[in-house]
Amino acid sequence: MKMRLFTYNLVSDFMTITELIDLINLGENDNVEFKTSFSKAVIVTLCAFANTKGGKVIIGVADNGDIIGVDISEETVQKWVNEIKQNTNSQLVPFVEIVDIESEIIIILEIKEYPVKPISYKDKFYKRIHNSNHLMSISEVANEYLRTINSSWDYYIDTNHDLTNISLKKVANYIDKFEKWNSTKVDFEPFDFLNKLEILKDGHLTYGAYILFAKELCIVSDIQIGRFKSETKIIDSLSLSTDLFTELYEIMSFIKKHLMVEFIITGEPQRIEKYDYPLEAIREIVINMLIHRDYKSSNGSVIKIYDDKIEFYNPGGLFGDLTKEQLLSFKYISQARNKLIAKAFKELGIIEKYGTGIKRIHTICKDYGVVKPQIEIFDEGFKIILYKEKSSGGVTGGVNGGVNGGVNGGVNDVYNFI
Repeated sequence: MKMRLFTYNLVSDFMTITELIDLINLGENDNVEFKTSFSKAVIVTLCAFANTKGGKVIIGVADNGDIIGVDISEETVQKWVNEIKQNTNSQLVPFVEIVDIESEIIIILEIKEYPVKPISYKDKFYKRIHNSNHLMSISEVANEYLRTINSSWDYYIDTNHDLTNISLKKVANYIDKFEKWNSTKVDFEPFDFLNKLEILKDGHLTYGAYILFAKELCIVSDIQIGRFKSETKIIDSLSLSTDLFTELYEIMSFIKKHLMVEFIITGEPQRIEKYDYPLEAIREIVINMLIHRDYKSSNGSVIKIYDDKIEFYNPGGLFGDLTKEQLLSFKYISQARNKLIAKAFKELGIIEKYGTGIKRIHTICKDYGVVKPQIEIFDEGFKIILYKEKSSGGVTGGVNGGVNGGVNGGVNDVYNFI
């Protein structure tokens, strides 16, 4: 039986009493919260739900799930709804259901995921993570808005630079690689072609275009690479602040220089180079660093090469609502933080498909015969660690991976845009 005494905004299906009790018995989670009474904390939670996947606030239930009920009238509930509406921007109007469970009255306030985000409560923005609300950073607020309107930071006009700050030679190189990869002929002037690809916006330089083709120093793309003998002893280092295609080439060249290599004789005229790490996995990680980095962050990217591992740190945690569990299960829909940059790389075949990087890295390492990489996720950053250690039973995979990595994963001049 469906039991309800009063409903305010009919946007949700009603639950039976049994379904409601089962929901309460499951406890608080990423889309359910209990409250003993109405307060500003209820509005904060509704905002957090609206900014994530939606959810229900059940008033009249203790934190431990005990049903204690509330003593209110329908007029009081109407005042709550008005208070929620007046203190949120954009204005939230929740679905309301008043339910009688064994003579105890509880109130269900439900909100759907809002189509245009983020929603604020008194000029503060919140998101739901597991069973708690978290205040969003300025960067998160900006990214959430851009994601909602299907855009990203790199598509916006760069107010600090203009077309004189990008290299026409690098643009010409890009067009040349585009023609070869797509087996086509570009019959546009360089800037007209970039406009066609939306790398430029109505003839104006975008943030993405600047990072892709910067003529000189590009401090927003800075990356530090070091060869470490210990946590404090550095024997070689490289500092880069240039366009992304040049950085890809220089990073791969530096890392290769510091890897051990074994030469395999196969009977073919050309010997095979087998490195102690799979080059293809390194290349995949570096490309993902360049594409998915949060370039609005004041932190830079860092790569540390040790005797037994390589650490890759990138500013910018997991983007959107992606969790570490989803990432490692390979069951998620990819959301690009920098859509323009990702598209520019894809147009040259440097990346083939969005959202397959982590799975590819795991597969490459397994086939190469090394232990699986480790992933560490921070609020404002992401680290992946490759290990030299061999996995058990990985001899065949190691040889095959070495051949494929040496032949296909080497540094190719397609990435050299100097």
